[in-house]
Amino acid sequence: MNEQACLKCGGTEFAEGTDYMPIKTSKLALTGSNKIYTFCLSCGEVDSIRIENTTIFKKG
Repeated sequence: MNEQACLKCGGTEFAEGTDYMPIKTSKLALTGSNKIYTFCLSCGEVDSIRIENTTIFKKG
């Protein structure tokens, strides 16, 4: 398994967390999707942000 290293401090321990406010397709939308953050446990630098459910943003 490829171990990633933090670009800021070189730390190798990461965790995931979510924001309290979901991302929505518009201000008036009633539903949204969680943002998932991957961050370094040593310094707190955010390595990535991804959207849990992208299907609500697809047209059609």
